[in-house]
Amino acid sequence: MAKQDYYKLLGTTKSASADELKKAYRSLAMKYHPDRNPGDKEAEVKFREISEAYEVLKDDQKRAAYDRYGHAAFENGGMGSARSSNGGFGAGFDPGANFSDIFGDLFGDMMGGKRGGARQSASLRGADLRYNLEINLSDAFHGKQQKIQFTTAAKCDTCSGKGSKDGSAPVDCRMCGGHGKIRTQQGFFTMERTCTSCHGAGKVISNPCGSCSGEGRVRREKNLLVNIPEGVEEGTRIRLTGEGEVGLRGGEAGDLYIFISITPHEFFIREGNDIHCKAPIKMTIATLGGEVEVPVIDGTRAKVTVPAGTQTDDRFRLKGKGMTIMQSGGRRGDMYIHVAVEIPVKISKRQRELLEEFNNLDGRGTNPKAESFIDKVRGFWADKKD
Repeated sequence: MAKQDYYKLLGTTKSASADELKKAYRSLAMKYHPDRNPGDKEAEVKFREISEAYEVLKDDQKRAAYDRYGHAAFENGGMGSARSSNGGFGAGFDPGANFSDIFGDLFGDMMGGKRGGARQSASLRGADLRYNLEINLSDAFHGKQQKIQFTTAAKCDTCSGKGSKDGSAPVDCRMCGGHGKIRTQQGFFTMERTCTSCHGAGKVISNPCGSCSGEGRVRREKNLLVNIPEGVEEGTRIRLTGEGEVGLRGGEAGDLYIFISITPHEFFIREGNDIHCKAPIKMTIATLGGEVEVPVIDGTRAKVTVPAGTQTDDRFRLKGKGMTIMQSGGRRGDMYIHVAVEIPVKISKRQRELLEEFNNLDGRGTNPKAESFIDKVRGFWADKKD
């Protein structure tokens, strides 16, 4: 008998989104689940068919192969076996099989691998979550408490996370016998895949909670207060144990990982624990010397003594005025002031007269870099004439 189209089995179309496929499968799975239809062979067959269809269509690569080749993509050998450019699919391909489980089945026992209950327990664990948190450089210097909000899987209040409407305990899954895995024999190989009925848990709820459909968890907004340490750096990862998704029916919760990014600052550039600041100064101060006031990352001010003859790109070090060093008891890096000598752009008539007078009085040694450059250029031109 020819297999029915997977999309028709789930009551969807080829253009259905992943969420639409999932919603359709859940609805049909609840309707035809063997525990809800004891002794009904037709319902059991129907449940297996829709589970097989969803197992293929929920995977992007398998779905792409099915859309192109149909059921032939998963047949054993023959002309119809679909193959990808890297040799994927083909003879003996099981659309529901997990290849890590296949090798675990072959070698797990002799190598002392964990099986049975331990693996089922792991399947109930909630997913880890990632949260990208953007802070400014001042927050990174001082540290802070940051409130964050995100949507996650939280314990269902209706059933207290048990998943059962009447509080009854889960029972062994009839499809896999409570193992969480279904084994099939193919020649010399034993193939093992996650049970599509219990999703690897080995247990099912006979009377599921109406609020969470038997999962023991629901989607909900969650608020947390995160402690950002002093001196935190770009890309720092903060792990909050047990703050990820709640596991299925009371399973262990996953973790939440906070990834820190720091926005650019108006004045400062950070390099490790040091701070760099570019400070424009007047030509007269650079020439005669003097003091300039600069901002510091901690919100205070610092005075920098500029010696006479200071040039653009000269830098001055302010020890201990940089970033807080994480877990160092308050020690700090250094701050570097990079000078940029500014040439006046608007001058009065009198200022021009003074500058012209200064230029006429200019003598050898006043501008050593310019003089050295001119000497080299003259030598270059002389060589070309020869």
